[in-house]
Amino acid sequence: MIKRVASVLFLLIMILFCASAVKAQRILGAVSIGMNLTQVDGDEFFGFNKFGLNVGPMVIVPFGKNQNWSVSMELLYSQKGSIHNGSTDSTTFRLQQDYAEIPVLIHFTDKKLISGGVGFSYGQLVNYKETKNNVFDSLFQYQTGLANNDISVIADLQIRLWSKLWANVRYQYSVRSNRTVMVVDPNVYPRSPVYRDQYNNVITVRLTWVFNQPKIVKIPKQQAE
Repeated sequence: MIKRVASVLFLLIMILFCASAVKAQRILGAVSIGMNLTQVDGDEFFGFNKFGLNVGPMVIVPFGKNQNWSVSMELLYSQKGSIHNGSTDSTTFRLQQDYAEIPVLIHFTDKKLISGGVGFSYGQLVNYKETKNNVFDSLFQYQTGLANNDISVIADLQIRLWSKLWANVRYQYSVRSNRTVMVVDPNVYPRSPVYRDQYNNVITVRLTWVFNQPKIVKIPKQQAE
């Protein structure tokens, strides 16, 4: 618990430092809502078949000469996991992981219309549900328990749709294993079982509304010349 609190405080201090380091700073508030398309690498299933929520507020701190750069911090409810719809109940597998997540990114915005960012995220597991049959108990033998937190790297792209509304596509991948599983499947691995480290693999599609973002001011052609 102490480590989690320290991590959150570190992120808050970093945001405040960036804000105080720039004169005439304007801090922006935003809220995002959308969905995650997820899979778990290492569970022997493929495809971003699991859908989940991605929703929460955001703080944005612009900086730089033209305010093209910014640092953002979010507090998200983010659902991840994996799903395999088998032909019968005995071959169906579902894993749902609900996280309270804090992404921190640095962005560059071009002409106030398109923005790219990179960063990392700390996620605290708040709910977990796994549905599997005895068939999977024999195939998948977990060597470690599911980690209580998830640390990921993020690549982010945003496009301004209208006024203060942005479309956002994000890719996120765990930098450390969430758990290790031994796969015992003679049909696939006839010689010996294999060990797989599992990682969250997430594509996010969402909309973001920036509450106090300045409108784009069009300069008349005569003034521009």
